[in-house]
Amino acid sequence: MDSFLGLFGPSDDWVGSDDNSKGFSQLPPEPQLGNVEYKLKLVNPSKQRFEHLVTQLKWRLREGQGEAIYEIGVEDNGVLAGLSPSEMTDSLQTLKQMALSLGATTTILRERWLDDSDSDGSNSIDSLNGNTTNDQRKVVEVLVRKIPDDQHNIEVRVAVMGSADAGKSTLLGVLTQGQLDNGRGRARLNMFRHVHEVRSGRTSSISHEILGFDAQAQVVNYSEMTTAEEICENSTKLITFIDLAGRRKYLRTTVQGLTGYSPHHAMLVVSGSAGIVGMTREHLALAVALDVPFFVVITKTDLVAPNNAISSLETVLKSECKKVPLIVQNEDDVITAGSNSMAENIVPIFCVSSVSGNGLELLTRFLHVLPPGVSIKEKDRLEQEPCEFQIDETFRVPEVGTVIGGLLTKGVITERTKLQIGPFNDGSFRPVLVQSIHRNKAPCRVVRASQSASLSLSVDIPGLRTGMVLLSMEDKEKPSGCLFFQATVSVLFHSTAIKPGFQTTVHIGNIRQTAVMEGIMATNGIHTNEHASVVFRFTRHPEYVKVGMRLLFREGCTKGIGEITQVFPYLPTNAG
Repeated sequence: MDSFLGLFGPSDDWVGSDDNSKGFSQLPPEPQLGNVEYKLKLVNPSKQRFEHLVTQLKWRLREGQGEAIYEIGVEDNGVLAGLSPSEMTDSLQTLKQMALSLGATTTILRERWLDDSDSDGSNSIDSLNGNTTNDQRKVVEVLVRKIPDDQHNIEVRVAVMGSADAGKSTLLGVLTQGQLDNGRGRARLNMFRHVHEVRSGRTSSISHEILGFDAQAQVVNYSEMTTAEEICENSTKLITFIDLAGRRKYLRTTVQGLTGYSPHHAMLVVSGSAGIVGMTREHLALAVALDVPFFVVITKTDLVAPNNAISSLETVLKSECKKVPLIVQNEDDVITAGSNSMAENIVPIFCVSSVSGNGLELLTRFLHVLPPGVSIKEKDRLEQEPCEFQIDETFRVPEVGTVIGGLLTKGVITERTKLQIGPFNDGSFRPVLVQSIHRNKAPCRVVRASQSASLSLSVDIPGLRTGMVLLSMEDKEKPSGCLFFQATVSVLFHSTAIKPGFQTTVHIGNIRQTAVMEGIMATNGIHTNEHASVVFRFTRHPEYVKVGMRLLFREGCTKGIGEITQVFPYLPTNAG
């Protein structure tokens, strides 16, 4: 969502907050591209004008991947002219009719009263007390949302990160189950996948949870629904949480979740009592290195005031990450945070308690306005390319057969699609047929680029493993795996110099495997904050990698990122 109203920060005086200060009288000029539209008024348009307005709304919805922001009472140059109450009522009704013609819904995000004094820099806020006058005029910000024709809902993937005992699983339990915690971890029990996780109270694997919102912006979760399928059917927007482990021993699994599932956003959970600890910094560095937009949730505010945690967090964000923290205290701040969620330097901070419920309403409101991370143009481009499905999980389901889960990075897959799977140990790919498709635990007929799904395959696949891919049969070039590849890397940290022979765990999309640095194009190796071209060799089996893919490598405290520049196809006769 690209609303410009948020660029003026939380100090504006939009109605809906108890905290009102001096406002502003102008926005930036209306953008030509994107999902934001300014309209001075929409009163009694002719039939031809109405059709033009609907076409314009349709285009803005495509730009916002199903979401558009309309600023009513604003001129094209950004001046807040405002409308009388009767004109605003008629304009909102027209916008609602425009949305209905496209199968979309409208939700008022916030509104502001103006009067003649705004022109000389002051504002009247008598309207907050219900005292409106004839010279007062109104500006309203409206969210228009339409579910794409081939989707159940708009999906946003959020990775949940943070150190152990920060309260990640408990927070997710409260959000998705709709019941507060008892202070002893009751809410987190439904989040665990293994018995040892229930016993220890600590996540060791990647789990997925969903939170829905209906057309009226109301939360849809397990408090009223009994199955995930019901939540999906009754939601116009779906937040898919990817719950990651917080302990250092499971760091590889956490990195795998970040690189393999390509989350649109990351939610960094910080304990209000413990503050910034080692693994918090580690996870924060991963989000920054992988360019994942993130926001912060400080938990356990019922036990201790979050002042110290906020102070240390602000210091880390400003000094180490070059980010601007935004403390969310009211609904105006929520809209500001959502509007700037894709900005590279803004980091919203929420303070919540899973026991008392304080701050949870603001957090859910923020999740409701959180935009998808892929632009419609990029999504359309990816859908036109030959399909590429990254396999992150494999299952054997009775009476169904082989099922794989993962992310479709390119193309479109429908039922009965013929694909090829690999690479196997000899670097080859084998044909396979997609029998059925599930998304968010519900059956569907199609999955498109940037969507995650589970696919049932027609035959058993000996040697099937995570890290493999499904590729289109129509690919012009015959695919093959590789053992050797070259990449330009940057070392984020290493205590000494990295030299040839150094072994490290490499993460490339859904791939996680140990690799050896066989050659380093640097005289004395590479040190912290240095760049070099490096030749890697996978130690176990070939993988499918391509030029331009991003990689992350780590071993102990050593961390680095890079981009693949050359791939050497695997030839079995030369193996070894």
